[in-house]
Amino acid sequence: MTTPREIELKLDCEVADLPTLANHPLLRADGTPDTAVLTSTYFDTVKGDLRKAGLTLRVRREGDRRIQTVKAAGGGAGLFDRAEWETDIAGDRPDLERLGDAPVAALLADLPDSDLRPVITTVVERTTRLVLHGESLISATLDQGRIETKQGDVPLCELELELGEGKPGDLFGLAQALSETVPLRLGALSKSARGWSLLDGTLRKASKSGAVRLAPEATAGEAFRAIAGACLHHLRLNEDVFLHRRHPEGLHQIRVALRRLRSAITLFKPILAGDPATANLRDEIKRVTEPFGRARNLDVFLETTLPAEMEKRPDEAGLRDLRTRLEAERDRAHDAVIATLESPAWRSLVLDIAAWIETGAWRSEGNVPVRDAPAEEFAADILDKARRRIRKRGRHLDRIDAEARHRVRIEGKKLRYGAEFFASLYAEGKPHKRHKAFVAALSDLQDHLGALNDMATAHEVLSGLAHDASAVPAQALFAAGLTAADTEAATKALLAKAAEAHGDLVDLKPFWR
Repeated sequence: MTTPREIELKLDCEVADLPTLANHPLLRADGTPDTAVLTSTYFDTVKGDLRKAGLTLRVRREGDRRIQTVKAAGGGAGLFDRAEWETDIAGDRPDLERLGDAPVAALLADLPDSDLRPVITTVVERTTRLVLHGESLISATLDQGRIETKQGDVPLCELELELGEGKPGDLFGLAQALSETVPLRLGALSKSARGWSLLDGTLRKASKSGAVRLAPEATAGEAFRAIAGACLHHLRLNEDVFLHRRHPEGLHQIRVALRRLRSAITLFKPILAGDPATANLRDEIKRVTEPFGRARNLDVFLETTLPAEMEKRPDEAGLRDLRTRLEAERDRAHDAVIATLESPAWRSLVLDIAAWIETGAWRSEGNVPVRDAPAEEFAADILDKARRRIRKRGRHLDRIDAEARHRVRIEGKKLRYGAEFFASLYAEGKPHKRHKAFVAALSDLQDHLGALNDMATAHEVLSGLAHDASAVPAQALFAAGLTAADTEAATKALLAKAAEAHGDLVDLKPFWR
């Protein structure tokens, strides 16, 4: 059994683009490309032990061969850097005697063979070419087929670029060059992960950020790579949701993922400051995603603020006129978001971010002691600083102006994201209990500040109507005025609650000390 590492970049594509990719000059190979039909079956225990451990066990039928493969989890979005154990076996079920030193062996040691069950099957037509790009030999694989589960099937179409020899950066270079003529998107899920998402009903449903698992011995640099990769993974999952369903929660989670990524860049500034790409990418993220804020503000108003007002004033006909007017505006705002997500600039930016996370200068430049220091030490330092900022800026929270409150809210988000990013380093004993209490108090503060922010954005939405009063029915304008007055009346009580929540937060002992 061999134990190589697989370094592979996954890219999603459409079936209509396969002919262009198959004949692309950059994917021309010496000789005839290899083509085969492959059927792969993924196995797990009844309790899903392998999935929980971040492992996959599959048996692939390739002609007369049966190839058993174990893969470990690895990578964030797009780039999968995984340990892999592979061997030929005789039958269609896993051969537990031939697992060797793969970690699956320990998990299955005390289980009967009958406890393993097939859970996912993939059937693909695969075309493989070996190409040279930059300084690297790359295996370029086009897969078209389907993923089959007991919950149904889903089509599969992807390009995989696997590093044979050379540098991972060349995988991204080739991907960017190909994406100039074919609308490729950074892959978010492996085949098995896509199958599991189909089984548990989460495929193309909006999803919150997942937990970031950091090894206890992780360095600060390794922590940033894992955290930023998780943010990008979160982004891509919800990007697909919004593109296919225009679901408001998908848009919200896209913005959350981008805020988390930008917060991570800020928190890890001591590590990233020497890389000139850092500031450029952060600024480009902010510029390209500017239309997202307007769409989200309209979503919140139409899903939260306006329904509450209609319940309070059920006989006010102008509120229905207001809803009709703003729903049309929201449709236009969503169109602008879709246009951004479908643009070459957006797809290129996502690839650039992934390349920077995995191969950026920040990872290789010399003499950056803080990058190679223990992640736990780094976390304590940056969380201390973030806590001091929110403690100072949040004094007299119920008396400061709206702009100052907004800064407190931003600092609160950074502290909350930081607490979530490093949670796995404080997963036991007293630190774990303190972490739960700290995050709960921080969430309480954020909820109140978020409600105040929703009121502020509601005023922005309504002010926009006032500026174009000649085109808005009088009833709708009157209803807008009533709504503005009602939201303003609720502000004082929320400010008092926010100030109390801030006091509770700063009184808590930090979980990282």
